[in-house]
Amino acid sequence: MTFPEGWPDTWYARTAEDQRPRARLTGPAEADVIIVGAGLAGLTTALHLARAGLKPLVLEAQSVGFGASGRNGGLVSPAFAGGDDAIRKRVGEDQAKALHRLSIEGVEHLRDTIRELQITGADPVPGLLSLRRFDQAQDLKDHVEDFAQTYGYQMTYLDRKALAGHVTSPRYFHAIHDPNAFHIHPLNTLRAIATEVERLGGVIHDSSPVIDADITGATKRVSTPQGRASAPRIVFATGGYTGPLIPRLRRAVLPIATYMMITEPAPKLIATAIKTRACMYDDRRAGDYYRLVEGGARLLWGGRITTRAADPAGIARELRREMLTAYPQLADLRTELSWSGLMGYARHLMPQLGQMAPDAWHITAFGGHGLNTTAIAGKVLAEAILDETDRIKLFAPFGLDWAGGKAGLIAAQLTYWKLQLQDWWRERG
Repeated sequence: MTFPEGWPDTWYARTAEDQRPRARLTGPAEADVIIVGAGLAGLTTALHLARAGLKPLVLEAQSVGFGASGRNGGLVSPAFAGGDDAIRKRVGEDQAKALHRLSIEGVEHLRDTIRELQITGADPVPGLLSLRRFDQAQDLKDHVEDFAQTYGYQMTYLDRKALAGHVTSPRYFHAIHDPNAFHIHPLNTLRAIATEVERLGGVIHDSSPVIDADITGATKRVSTPQGRASAPRIVFATGGYTGPLIPRLRRAVLPIATYMMITEPAPKLIATAIKTRACMYDDRRAGDYYRLVEGGARLLWGGRITTRAADPAGIARELRREMLTAYPQLADLRTELSWSGLMGYARHLMPQLGQMAPDAWHITAFGGHGLNTTAIAGKVLAEAILDETDRIKLFAPFGLDWAGGKAGLIAAQLTYWKLQLQDWWRERG
C-alpha cells in the first residue's frame, strides 16, 4: 500500500486502483474557486466547475477519499436521512417532492459519471433490497405504488416466498426490490473523479489542511502549513471531519462514527445465505446494510453509530452478531478486517448547501443520504456558483442550525439507542 501514513486500513484502500499521493500546497497559489475538502461533495463540485472552464483548487487535509466518501457502504439509492414525513412537515408537499426527484436524479447522475469517465474500478452492481424483519407488508406495497404514481419510479414488493429466491434467512419476512439502485467501490470512483478534475485543469493538494481563512473580502484567502491560496470564491466541503476553522460551520455539524467489516473470501459458504448481488439493508430505524463484493467472494457489512470513538474491532463483533442473527449458517465465516469513519449529520438530518458570506459556500452533512445525494448536491452547488440554476434554494430551509455541541452528541446517541429499543419491540410483536 502506498497511501500516506495514517490512512485507514480498509478493504477499499487495499483494493484501490489509484493509491498515488498528491503533493501538498507550498508557496502561493491562485484559482477561480478554492474548495476545502476532497470528498465526493467537494470533488463533484470541482468537476462541474472545471467542465465549465473554471480552475478549481482543492485542498485536502489528508488525501483524496480519506473521509467518509472513501470508506462507506457504497450504496447509490434515492434517499434522505430526514425521512419523508419530516421533510414534508418542514417544507411542504411540493418542495418535498422536488427534493426527492433531485435524489432520484442523483442516482442517474452518478451512474452517468461512472460511464462517461469509464471508471471500471467503480464496479457498479445493480439492485437494492430493503428487508423487513417483522410480518407487516401493507405499507411496503403502498410505498411501491406511491413511488410509481408520483415519480414514475418502479420498484417491486417481494413476499417471503419471493424473497427466498434472494436470501435464506429466518429473520426477513418482506422486502422491496429497487432495480435502479446500485452499489460501487466508492474510493475508486472518487479518485477517478479527482483525476478527471486534474485533466480539466483543476489542481488538488493532499496533506494541506486549511489553518486560517479570510472569507469576508472580494478575494478569499486561506493558509495551509506550507502555503497560501486566493480566489474570488470558496467552498467548504468538510463533512464529518469539519474542524474549528469556521465556527458557524463546526457548530452545525455532528460528527457521527459508523462502522464496517469485511469477511474472508468464502463464496460457497456465503452463497448458502445470500444468492443475490444486490445491496441490502434492513429497514429498521437502526439497521444494518451489506453487500457481496469481489464477485460474491466476500461479504461487506456495515452498521452501528457512536458519537464517541469506539474500537472498530469491538463494534465488528456486534456487527457479526447481527450477521449471524440474520444468517446463522455463516457461523464459520471469519471477519478479516473492520474500520470506522466519521459522517457529518445536521440536527435536521438533511444536507446543508448555501452561502455563509458572498461567494463563500458550504456543502456538508451528507451522513445517511447515500452517494447519489452527495453527488447531485455538488452539481447543484456548481450550478449556483455558475449562476446556471437556482435549484440550491430547495435546501434553503435546511440551514446551518446549531447542532447542540456535546449535548447534541449525547442526544444523538440516546436517540439511536431509543431507535434500537423500538426496533426490538416492533420485531418482538
